[in-house]
Amino acid sequence: MKMLSLAAATAALAVLATPAFAQTKSVAVTAIVEHPALDAARDGVRDALKDAGFREGENLQFSYQSAQGNPATAAQIARQLVGDRPDVIVPISTPSAQAVVAATRDIPVVFTAVTDPLGAQLVTDMEKPGGNVTGLSDMSPLAEHLALIKEITPDAKRIGIPYNPGEPNSVTVVNMMKEMAQEQGLEIVEATATRSADVQAAARSLVGRADVMYIPLDNTIVSALEGVVSVADQNDIPVYAADTASVDRGAFAAVGFNYYDVGRQTGEVVARILKGENAGDIPVRVAAGTDLVVNPAAAEAQGVKLPEAVVSRATKVIGQ
Repeated sequence: MKMLSLAAATAALAVLATPAFAQTKSVAVTAIVEHPALDAARDGVRDALKDAGFREGENLQFSYQSAQGNPATAAQIARQLVGDRPDVIVPISTPSAQAVVAATRDIPVVFTAVTDPLGAQLVTDMEKPGGNVTGLSDMSPLAEHLALIKEITPDAKRIGIPYNPGEPNSVTVVNMMKEMAQEQGLEIVEATATRSADVQAAARSLVGRADVMYIPLDNTIVSALEGVVSVADQNDIPVYAADTASVDRGAFAAVGFNYYDVGRQTGEVVARILKGENAGDIPVRVAAGTDLVVNPAAAEAQGVKLPEAVVSRATKVIGQ
């Protein structure tokens, strides 16, 4: 048998020891605004990539930019990212996803925290998106939300929804809620806000017109949630939320996704693309798993008695 030289043996061992993803990959993440749910999604993406073998400082360049709630800035960021040519772009939220998808036809895009990918015209087919785009939808379990409202506040007949009509995801949810609520003898009362600075005034306009408030996955409203909570606490109006992170901030109950988990599910898709799969061949998924989170202190501040049955089945009880 022919013996390897010391140099050849050392080289062979080095090849065996080389990580499977030695070539540095780049992932650029952008969101329309910073708030706990979207921030958690970003962190989930990063951690899922790490678990898949892509680590910052070793074989991954991971960048993040927020548009600070400005769609024009989102479009500017999208153009900049396309110019940077990362291996994958991950836009978080519908406005950021629309900006990125409009800016590139060849860089893989994996969107997340998008309620209605079809309505937002990000893809034309959820199962076979084609092209360079795929991602995760966070379509809210609206039937569960209405069921929770009826369970905890059975006398409520008018549900106030503050939202930004410039966010297509919010328009979709409001229209769906109108249809579903009407079937159950409930009325949806709208209050619009196009900027974070307008959110508290929108909430105030619902005083006397709504029995409860429901906060959809609307980035403008969620970014200024404290203004809604202040109005609700002063006027004994219960605030339900579509995202569980908002319960920590003063909503008293939510059935929704853990956005860190949504981010991890998104990161798993990104890793598949970094390993060689085509984005357009990966079906768009609806995020898996919902939690029930309640906040007894917020409930008391808003004049609500939380049923023990609700508290006992909650995934998380704030303050306990």
